[in-house]
Amino acid sequence: MSLFDATRAWQLSDDVSLRDEPFGALAYHHVNRRLVFLKSRELVTIVRRLEDYDSARDAIVDHVPEAHVERYETALATLVPSEIIRGR
Repeated sequence: MSLFDATRAWQLSDDVSLRDEPFGALAYHHVNRRLVFLKSRELVTIVRRLEDYDSARDAIVDHVPEAHVERYETALATLVPSEIIRGR
């Protein structure tokens, strides 16, 4: 497991499926069998698009107002221990 660094490039793990829900999405890791709730549509979009950006911070800044960047960095950091996202 790696520590989250928003300046690094990240991506959704290949072992994860996302299922859209009214509140955001359910993320299921098929190997470790963890189920994680992504509680906003913006977070779901960021997670899906992480691989399109050079850093997680770039993905966040492109999808939410500057005042919310820190909150989304914290949200992404919580996805690392469950292996929903991984560094690339």
